[in-house]
Amino acid sequence: MQHGGDLTKAMQQFGGTPDDWLDLSTGINPTAYPAIEHISLRSLADLPAQSAEHALLKAAGKAYAVPSDIGIAAAPGTQAIITALPQILAGKSIAIVGPTYASHEESWHIAGAQVEQVSAQNAINSTSTHLLLVNPNNPCGHIFTTDDLLSLARQKQKTGGYLIVDEAYMDLHPQSSILPHLSNLPILVLRSFGKFFGLAGLRLGFLIGPAEITDRLQQHLGSWAVSGPALDIGHKALADVGWQQNMRAQLRQQMQSFCITLQQMEVTVRGRTDLYLLIEHPKVHDLHKELAKQHIWTRVFSYSKTWMRLGLPKESAEQNYFCKTLQVALSKVEQC
Repeated sequence: MQHGGDLTKAMQQFGGTPDDWLDLSTGINPTAYPAIEHISLRSLADLPAQSAEHALLKAAGKAYAVPSDIGIAAAPGTQAIITALPQILAGKSIAIVGPTYASHEESWHIAGAQVEQVSAQNAINSTSTHLLLVNPNNPCGHIFTTDDLLSLARQKQKTGGYLIVDEAYMDLHPQSSILPHLSNLPILVLRSFGKFFGLAGLRLGFLIGPAEITDRLQQHLGSWAVSGPALDIGHKALADVGWQQNMRAQLRQQMQSFCITLQQMEVTVRGRTDLYLLIEHPKVHDLHKELAKQHIWTRVFSYSKTWMRLGLPKESAEQNYFCKTLQVALSKVEQC
């Protein structure tokens, strides 16, 4: 699939250097955790230590409120987990609540599984072995309730499969996470580190669920799957509760301001989290090109002619620049 966040294609088509572009094609926090102060020469020079991995997993378990009897494994990004899961789980069929992050479907197709896309309303009726959903959903921001998730998990227990929940953006809404409620139900949860902490290039993610599956993932990934700097930075950031609380409040305020401005421009906001929002326009692919001509990169989707996802601009100046450019681009598109 084509991901956001890589300006290579944008520059090939529309010119410029990375510094010329305002990249709103991802949902990554534009204000990164101050990671540089936690990188040591030892973490760069030495092989990753088992003690550092244990410290990271302990910090993640506490930060995510994981019950003590539930397994947790670290990986070089959740994309690695998405790719590995079809290989390590039994079952020939999976239902995916969509539309959603397309890499999930792609990975299961590559593994030879029978894949069906279902709506949130019809997920409970799926007879596929496994069921996968993204919570909050990407790109619309829909959040499933804990009761709904537990009901879905019980239904999968009957089919001998797993409910797989990708909580890539759940750091924004920790009170909605299914993790504190894990028990004996067949639930696997993915947690991304890089999105909320603004460190996507660090490549760090977690799989949480029954120990037999998290252990299998760890064996699949092999030794030293997570780098020394990622172990140290992840440990420090996940334990930094104050930074997390302040960042949630900051992102909430920034996204609220962004959303209000767009609505004042009569732009239809279809859904949102505090790191991205989804807008709707009948000529959205033309709008995407007009913005790209001005070196603003957005995210559009092959399955929709009307949806565009916008990441959160870092500062008010970037937000103002985008909105002014968007106003001009809207006028050009509507005249066509």
